[in-house]
Amino acid sequence: MTTRTCIFVTVVCLALGIAGCQGPQHGPPGLIVGENTIAIEQLASRLGLRIDKREDTFIVLKNAANTVIIFTHADGRFFINGKPAGSVGDVKKTGSTVYLPVTLMDQIRPLLQTGAPEQPAVKPGKTAGLVVIDAGHGAHDPGAISPSGIQEKNINLRVAAKIANLLEQRGLGVAMTRWQDRFVELEDRAAFANQRKADLFVSIHADSAPSSSAEGFTVYVATAASADAYRAAHAINQAMEKTGMSNRGIREEDYRVLVKTNCPAVLIELGYLSNAQDAARLADDAFRDRLAKAIADGIQAYLK
Repeated sequence: MTTRTCIFVTVVCLALGIAGCQGPQHGPPGLIVGENTIAIEQLASRLGLRIDKREDTFIVLKNAANTVIIFTHADGRFFINGKPAGSVGDVKKTGSTVYLPVTLMDQIRPLLQTGAPEQPAVKPGKTAGLVVIDAGHGAHDPGAISPSGIQEKNINLRVAAKIANLLEQRGLGVAMTRWQDRFVELEDRAAFANQRKADLFVSIHADSAPSSSAEGFTVYVATAASADAYRAAHAINQAMEKTGMSNRGIREEDYRVLVKTNCPAVLIELGYLSNAQDAARLADDAFRDRLAKAIADGIQAYLK
């Protein structure tokens, strides 16, 4: 080997030593990013779970004894065997891969059951559900009133009745807390659903705000709502987006009708009667029909 060749080899070796002889160390593609996040596939594998279902807003992980539902929207929560377990934290999506905080593993692992589940996740032999539709307010309680005099109680009843009719036409069991302009106490509305062992409770309302600029629909669940309540809320929220109204998202609020019902429960604010555009839409029969159909579609999607 000549002196010139030795010098060349030495320089190459030094360069490789600086850069690392094997180049940058990459983990398996699509699994782990940095030190703080982990792909959902890797999370499931490390916890002994499989990905059972993947939707835009939630992912279901399962094994023989556990069902974990992780909501992947902003401020999403996760549920273990139907019970709320905490907040997911920051969620990142790259293509079809969802990245979650790596600390989620330590939150989930201690709460997983071993062995066979205590109860089946789905009631055996159940092909259709009973839905209780609650038209908010009534009689001496008009609810919100628009500047033009539209009363919320009437909007609620018309939309609720349309939803009930649509669900019945689709073969679902339906019960209404009120079919007429009468007042029902909040506790009695929840008791009505509990006595009938309803599968879902949906309360229909219209909103109002001091500012006339507030607009759009909102879907509420209780702060300690079950995973099923969140799934119902998401199904209804996604269906209502197709109406063209502004979507204010899914929010948490401990309304009595949500807290006191034993079944999954959601409360829908159809729009703002204090907003001119929303009020005009809610006063229009055709648009109310569109809202009712969207809500019925969401309910049906959830029950499936």
